[in-house]
Amino acid sequence: MGRWEPNARGRLAQAALALYVEQGFDETTVAQIAGKAGLSERTFFRHFQDKREVLFYGTEHAQELLKKAVAGAPPSATPMSAVGTALEAVGAMLEEDPERVRLRDAVVSSKAELRERELIKLAAFAAAVAEALRERGVREPAASLAAEQGVAIFKVAFTLWVRGRGQSLVEILRQSMRDAKAVIADRSR
Repeated sequence: MGRWEPNARGRLAQAALALYVEQGFDETTVAQIAGKAGLSERTFFRHFQDKREVLFYGTEHAQELLKKAVAGAPPSATPMSAVGTALEAVGAMLEEDPERVRLRDAVVSSKAELRERELIKLAAFAAAVAEALRERGVREPAASLAAEQGVAIFKVAFTLWVRGRGQSLVEILRQSMRDAKAVIADRSR
């Protein structure tokens, strides 16, 4: 594959993930990633700040998808229904390439600094959803509570999906939304 071919960013991300799985995150160098992608190190640094950021390629797209899904929910939708719509949109996106998502999760889960970066990403997702809810007219603290609850539901559903191989992520998200609603409504304990 020549240096002139399109999608350098995607090629770098794919090469990095393959190397991280094959030889480990710490053992992989930027030079190896660039070489495997058929690109230069300079090209790598035009697209990514460091080798850690390669694992978070697409975060901005997911944030935009969340915001658009919340905005596009029916006007009559409750805040949590709008959040559910957004979570399902991201879930469907992740299901487009489940093997890549599972491999990425294994790499991220293997290293504390990557898990920390994943939490920062999820906090950004919550902030984006809360902003979209406020733009729909949802007041605080309801907008932030719904967004944070949505991210917590997503984390649990995602973990169940990655570890299992049966249900789709969207199905697990729907069930997790129902379960969370039941837990919140349970005042008997």
